[in-house]
Amino acid sequence: MMAVWLSAIILFKGTVRADMGESKRRKDLMGDEYGQEPNIFPWLPIKKSQASAFVKLSTQGAWLGIGALVVYWVTVRFLGPALGWWQLSQ
Repeated sequence: MMAVWLSAIILFKGTVRADMGESKRRKDLMGDEYGQEPNIFPWLPIKKSQASAFVKLSTQGAWLGIGALVVYWVTVRFLGPALGWWQLSQ
């Protein structure tokens, strides 16, 4: 078991600096891009968090539209005729 562990250290020693933590290695590897959120597509300047915020907002808007449609339907079908505002022909 010790031989496998030592061979793994020797194998990776050439590519990975042993005195650095993972975050420092990643920072050295990525350079100026470290800590920056990636775009959805390289040619589209929209970040992933902006896209998820748009999806959340559009989902809430859709549910509000569905709720407004239900209120409108109940008003036209039941409330208006019950209050004498108009009559529905059948």
